[in-house]
Amino acid sequence: MYERFYNLRERPFSLSPDPDYLYPSRVHREALGYLRYGIEGHAGFVVITGEIGCGKTTLLQTMLRGLDRQTAVSRLVNTMLDARELIEAVMLDFGLDPGQGRSKPHLLRDLARFLVDQRMAGRLALLVIDEAQNLSLTALEEVRMLSNLETEKSKLIQIMLVGQPSLRDLLARPELEQLRQRVTVSYHLEPLDVDETAAYVNHRLRRAAIGAPLQWTRDVTDVVHLHSEGIPRKINVISDAILLFGYGEERRVIDVGLAKEVVEELVSTGVIASRVAPPALASTAPGELVGSMVSAPVASAVSTPAAAAATRPPSPAVATVSDRDLQLREARLTERERRVAEQQRVLMESYRLLRDVREKPISAAQPAAAARSAWPPSRPAPSEQPAVAARTVHADSPAPVRAFAETPVATETFWARLRRGLFGAGKPVEGWRY
Repeated sequence: MYERFYNLRERPFSLSPDPDYLYPSRVHREALGYLRYGIEGHAGFVVITGEIGCGKTTLLQTMLRGLDRQTAVSRLVNTMLDARELIEAVMLDFGLDPGQGRSKPHLLRDLARFLVDQRMAGRLALLVIDEAQNLSLTALEEVRMLSNLETEKSKLIQIMLVGQPSLRDLLARPELEQLRQRVTVSYHLEPLDVDETAAYVNHRLRRAAIGAPLQWTRDVTDVVHLHSEGIPRKINVISDAILLFGYGEERRVIDVGLAKEVVEELVSTGVIASRVAPPALASTAPGELVGSMVSAPVASAVSTPAAAAATRPPSPAVATVSDRDLQLREARLTERERRVAEQQRVLMESYRLLRDVREKPISAAQPAAAARSAWPPSRPAPSEQPAVAARTVHADSPAPVRAFAETPVATETFWARLRRGLFGAGKPVEGWRY
């Protein structure tokens, strides 16, 4: 999809638990340290909990990848099992055949022999139970009984329980007091803070880049952190949608405007929960109190699909993100083509009018327009300037007087100019002669 457009070898925000993309945040480093201590120290039960999507499975994948070949691992991911089914699932994952219709004591005997053989060969047997919060009380008690398989020096099997925060509440029940006393290592994964979210996003972009990695600015990652609450799985969902929308709009640089637009789209389609706070209790009727408490921020905790659908805002059309992206892209391209065509039409009209004005001749019926178009007039040469009369000339004046009056100003003496300035033009005198 967008990998080639952004020079990526694969999708950096895939939801699959790939250990290559594990960001070593503070909480994940500490969790890995506790896991290694529990395995290498042959401790009792190891319990790792965290919110939904906090990266527990990715953490397990990373831990299991780091184990050597001297460790036999049985990992259970489907925990909707009763006590007997749990034992059979453990044997199958260790490579043992539980057989058909065999009694539970026979199954436990074969499993114990396998564990002793592993210890004699210098190998460690590790049982990892993911989604352990789904185990029933009888299944958890059966897990505790498995930990009784031990030698005089150490346990024959190392057990690790991984689950959601409800696993802690389950282990706190009085019926599981004996199991709780055997827990020696326990750690809870916290969500990422705003700085770790920025580092997490750019870490994944660097890991997937072919050439120069794509770098997101801090304002973009702040928007992602605000709506993901620091949960890595939510960060992946929002970030993947941002890259998809950016590819649809052909934006090679991801800005905060695009990030906000994508978040609004994901909220409107119910992919992520809204960050809008619930209405004030003072304005809520008593009968509406229960409904108001189930606000959008709490919608992520709904477990059933029907309840989740009821808390989502109504949408006029049900469509996937990719379909909606294609529709938005087509509408924007159509609008862009319309604007370009309108700009071309205006430019052609302006050019036509300018050409008509330049090529149209000036007619005799347009003297005023011609005069305005010829403004300003060119200044005449000094030799062509008309002579300025120094005094009023009458038609019946003698020739000598007219000759004197037609003399240019430049030929007047200083005293003549001074006298004319003080007393004005003089009147001709009868009978005056040179």
